[in-house]
Order: sequence, then structure tokens, then C-alpha cells
Amino acid sequence: MTASGEFDPSGRGKGADVEHLEIPGLAMPQAPADATAYRDDNRVAWDRLVAAGSPLTAVATDEQCLHARALLDREGWLPQSIAGLEVLCLAAGGGRHSILYAAAGAHVTVVDLCPAVLELDRREAERRGYSVRIVEASMEDLSQLGDAIFDIVHQPVSTCYVPDVAAVYREVARVLRLGGLYIGQHKQPASLQASHRLGDGRFVVGIPYSHSGPLPDVAERFNREDNTVEFLHRWDQLIGELCTAGFVVEGLSEPNPAQDRNSYLPPFVRIKGRRVARAGER
Repeated sequence: MTASGEFDPSGRGKGADVEHLEIPGLAMPQAPADATAYRDDNRVAWDRLVAAGSPLTAVATDEQCLHARALLDREGWLPQSIAGLEVLCLAAGGGRHSILYAAAGAHVTVVDLCPAVLELDRREAERRGYSVRIVEASMEDLSQLGDAIFDIVHQPVSTCYVPDVAAVYREVARVLRLGGLYIGQHKQPASLQASHRLGDGRFVVGIPYSHSGPLPDVAERFNREDNTVEFLHRWDQLIGELCTAGFVVEGLSEPNPAQDRNSYLPPFVRIKGRRVARAGER
């Protein structure tokens, strides 16, 4: 930081012990001609992750299905029983969340943009004899789904793949019944701001908090999925836009896998939102 409080990219400000600080890979990407091209890129990227057998696409095991509700509800946010409830697993294809909710007795719909991950849901549901509705769609456009039809919307980490988290929240609010729950996990902005790591192990926060548009490709890609297009969402967007969409925040936790980097830059936040009536809404 300079004396004026501005970031000194040279690293030679007062007290700096780095002779020169370069931020690799920080050439900002050009905005694509097609504003929705990120969807195609992310669809292809996740198809590749499935084909490669990535741990991120691991399906629920038989043993996990025996303890499905406990695995889904580490914070104690879900109702005591979810049997018979209508649950939307949003941007959650891959044969894990949909299968666990079905194993716990819920009526499950899973929405995802990627056909390959949805095929895992289809395969695993058929293998276990579960009825899971599968919908290929973007999380920003749930027009295939009706209004106020779900009791719970569960969204694992995925809003980082869209530029406008508010659009996702509006759709979640529309398809949830009043009093329904939204449980969403997101990437924390500071984690996505990391650009690279210095030789002494320190991380450089080289991407501005105000960054808009696709994130640049950087050397420090921990918690960044290969070949995906990702977007940084500020806290006022992650929390504020959720409230604006018609939710009250009833819970917040920070899942923190035991890895060295996460002790410096917490990777995730999980939010429990309750759908409430807004002015003029019954």
C-alpha cells in the first residue's frame, strides 16, 4: 500500500520486502461478442471434468445414501424430516446432491447446464430406483419450472460461473414457496482475488475486489476449475442481492477444507435464506 492507501503494484511501498512484484497472467480477457458465451465454455469444461473422472463429479456412494440427511445438513438448517418435500438441486448435477435428497425421501428436481453431469444423475437415480426429474437449463433461467413449487432449493458452489448472481436469486425466489429455504454455497470473493503465491508462501491478492467480467487466468488457480469461466461476486451481491430478492438470512457458515491455502484465504461461504413475502406479495 502507498502512503495514500492505494495499492502499490511494485511492492516497494513502506515496509515492503519484495524488490519487485509481478502479477502473472493478469491480462484481463476481452468481453466476448456473445454475452452468454460463458455458458458454452463452462458446459464444455464440465463435460471434460466428467470424462476425466474428476473428484468434483464423484457420485454419492451407497454408504453415503445410508446417512443422506446428515451429510446434507451439517449445520442443522434442514427440517427434521425432508421426506415428501419438493427439493430443487440447482446447478447441482453430478449424481450426488439429487441422489442424497432422494435417499432422504424428498421429491427431487435437478437443474444443470451440462448434459454430462446430468447423465450421472440419470444413471444413479435409475440404478437405485429413485424418481428424479432432470432439467437441462441455466441457473439464471428456470422458466421450465413453475412458480412457488419447491420447499427447498439447494445450490452447491456454482454461482461463480455466472456474471449476475442477482438473476439467480430472483429465479430461486420465484420457484420457492413462501417460507421455503434456500441453502447456497458460494466462492468467497477474496479467494477468487488471489493471483499467485510468493516463494515464502504468501498469497498475492492481485485481482481488484471491484473486478467485473470474466476473471483472468492466473497462476494461482486453487479452487478454480480448469477451463471454466468464472466471475467474482462481492459480499454486497452475495448477501445484499439475496435480501433484495425476498429472503432473510437465517444462517451463515464458512466451510473450510483442511488445506494450507484455506487458512489464509477462506474459500467458501454457505448461506441459509428463508423466503419471505415482499411488499404487495401474498
